Amino acid sequence: MNSADSRAAVQRRLLKRYRDEARFRAFGIAAIVFALSMLALLIGSIGSQAITAFSVNEVTLPITLEADRVDPLGDRSAESLRRGSYNGLIQDALREQFPDVTERADLRELFGLYTPLVAARLLNQVSDDPSQVGETIDFTFPISDHADLYLKGAITDRDEMTIAGPVRISATDGRVELVSPQAVFAPLRDAVIEDLNERAETLEARGDRYAARSEAMGDRGAQSAGDAQAARAEAAALRTQTSADGDGLTLTPRLPSRLVRIADGYVAIDTIAADGRSVSGRVLVAPVSETADGASILSLTIPAADRRFSDAQIAWTETLAARGVVEQRFNTWLFTNADSREPELAGVLGAMIGTILTITVTMLLAMPIGVFTAIYLEEFAPKNRLTDLIEVNINNLAAVPSIVFGLLGLAVFINTFGLPRSAPLVGGMVLALMTLPTIIISARAALKAVPPSIREAALGVGASKTQTVFHHVLPLSAPGILTGSIIGMAQAMGETAPLLMIGMVAFIADVPSMGIDGFTDPATVMPVQIFLWSDGAERAFEARTAAAIIVLLGLMITFNALAVFLRRRFETRW
Repeated sequence: MNSADSRAAVQRRLLKRYRDEARFRAFGIAAIVFALSMLALLIGSIGSQAITAFSVNEVTLPITLEADRVDPLGDRSAESLRRGSYNGLIQDALREQFPDVTERADLRELFGLYTPLVAARLLNQVSDDPSQVGETIDFTFPISDHADLYLKGAITDRDEMTIAGPVRISATDGRVELVSPQAVFAPLRDAVIEDLNERAETLEARGDRYAARSEAMGDRGAQSAGDAQAARAEAAALRTQTSADGDGLTLTPRLPSRLVRIADGYVAIDTIAADGRSVSGRVLVAPVSETADGASILSLTIPAADRRFSDAQIAWTETLAARGVVEQRFNTWLFTNADSREPELAGVLGAMIGTILTITVTMLLAMPIGVFTAIYLEEFAPKNRLTDLIEVNINNLAAVPSIVFGLLGLAVFINTFGLPRSAPLVGGMVLALMTLPTIIISARAALKAVPPSIREAALGVGASKTQTVFHHVLPLSAPGILTGSIIGMAQAMGETAPLLMIGMVAFIADVPSMGIDGFTDPATVMPVQIFLWSDGAERAFEARTAAAIIVLLGLMITFNALAVFLRRRFETRW
């Protein structure tokens, strides 16, 4: 091979190497971009669900603190004030907003706009300032979770249609007829017919599926055949209603609700005249006059039969918002309250304090034991079969599932030593056992990274082995030890399974004490709180679950950022 061919071969090999390096660099960048995009997708999906939990709609109502109801003993003592009928006062304030609501069933729905637990907050407010007794105060409290979700657009979609033209209002026995000389309600009739046709098409498709299933099942398809016949019969009835000439339309609870806002009142429409000049329905909020120059129709996409929030409650909520007594604010309750059965009052304060107490116990136990164990194994222990066995077991413990440590804590700390369940003390001890292998391994790696020349120099000037380790090696390895320990603490903060085994899944409505007694008080932690809320029956807990995840991620990011800062602050480059 001549020199020209040799140079060409070398050039080809160089080009191939450059292409391989460029390809490897591109793969690395693509991996980083993919990881960041997945992280952004995760944070974005959780954040989009959590955004509604960081705000809350609150109601402010004037409440008269009648002395005979607030202070039955008449001495302004704490015992007397605790006997007050605060829930009744809040109910009276709501009834003053809607004096026409008198039926027992309607009152039950009206009082469903708030949770009775807020009466305790009114009690605390009066107990802090007994001079308010006998006066009228403005009391602010969160609206019910269903009303809050409705105002945020999470219960049902809403469309509004404006009606222009004179309308006469005739009310009789809880029903209202709205009559206009013009066909102003014709667009509403057309929209209802469209809804009826869509529902008929859905029923017809369902009937076809049942019929196909019946044919496939043969003699065993009698039930499916009956379902197909029933669906088709209902669809045929709807088709008949939409095609009938000269007849009015009847709205059932299975159809989207139509609420007419007219003269500061609300009417739930259930009948529409064929000529589009009149409608009739049930009074939800009484109009203030007998005539109006126009109205607006609120169409609720989700039918009343498929909602837990009734048309009447929607009308009352809309009325309170129109009167300016409902205001959306930052949800301080989320950060100042402990857990609650009512989503609008549930908060993460108790879980955050429980997390702090638990991690404090974990840190006080795991870090000293783990660091000193690492120092002994790395600097003082002889290299023999026993230490090799210990090292293997430590590495194996780092891979043991966390729930195994929970079983160990249940068997030893609770069943054997009788320590209290659901206490930060026991939770911290269990997490310390789980975190110890991580801290030992990271601490040994940090000690091993210190150059041997440091040890040799210290020993050369007459330092003892102990002085060499604690005066020279340990300070130089401190950044690595702190980094590994903090990451271990962050990992422990996110554990749920071992804490479930020792009873920290209990419902805790009180905030643990931040003193010494708090370590044995019943408590929960953030991961368990997220687990409990994710299993909540109320829909509002979905947003609060996502919000709690955001708070927990914030705490863990803070811990990891602290680890990075400490490493860069104290790191020594060799």
